[in-house]
Amino acid sequence: MKDLFYKYYYLTKPGIVFGNILTVLAGYFFASKWHINLKVFLAVIVGSSLIIASAGVINNIIDRKIDKKMKRTSKRALVSGNISFKNALIYGIILAIIGFFILTFSNYKVEIVGLIGYLDYLVFYSFFKRRSVYGTLVGSVSGSIPLVAGYLAFQNKFNLVFLDLFLIMSVWQMAHFYAIAIYRQKDYSSARLPMLPLIKGISKTKLQINLYIILYLVLNIWLYFIAKTSIIYLILMVLISLIWIIKSLREFNMSDDILWAKDIFRFSLIVMISFSILLSVARIV
Repeated sequence: MKDLFYKYYYLTKPGIVFGNILTVLAGYFFASKWHINLKVFLAVIVGSSLIIASAGVINNIIDRKIDKKMKRTSKRALVSGNISFKNALIYGIILAIIGFFILTFSNYKVEIVGLIGYLDYLVFYSFFKRRSVYGTLVGSVSGSIPLVAGYLAFQNKFNLVFLDLFLIMSVWQMAHFYAIAIYRQKDYSSARLPMLPLIKGISKTKLQINLYIILYLVLNIWLYFIAKTSIIYLILMVLISLIWIIKSLREFNMSDDILWAKDIFRFSLIVMISFSILLSVARIV
């Protein structure tokens, strides 16, 4: 029974769930300045968690043939047959139904962006990542939704701050996932996925990563002016972003592209954790 529980648990891609919920929390605390409406807060956290978990399950179903071709995913439950297609589908649908129902206790704008993110990940991203080098860009939409969903849960309006938060997450993802695409290019090649390093080359991918990191810095500075964040937030996010830029540029011509990509990937995680923490308190300190 315990073994079965873990198989279904990992089918939801819990690492992705927890990572995204961190940004939901950051968005909510940023918007609310820690004046928490418990009903809305729990609704957006629990509802988002279940919807993201559902997306992970359904994505496992959609990608099972691709996963079979890649070393790092070849042992997933749907590939190995430990969980059946039917059971996984029922599981994913139930998670989605409960998740979207719970989200109704927040506001309709959160439900709208939640649905957009869900459909983007499972329909548009699934389609484009198999056919176009721009699949990562399409997928960045769904990855940006949790942060703005947390923001909307309290703010309940679309504005420039909403747009900037969305763009901050989008450009971070582009740098983050292009780095992954470089050091996992053999897996993507085996699955015949048209990732940027395979189609345009590693040098062009590294150049785009640098451009996205620079844009990440610019968007965080813009947030300071339009959202009136604290000067502490501005200084620390500029510093972290500059370290990321310097690290990327300094190592740009190193001979081992895989090592470079892994280093940029690891630092991108530090950037996101720092951003989430600093954003949470950006309007109270």
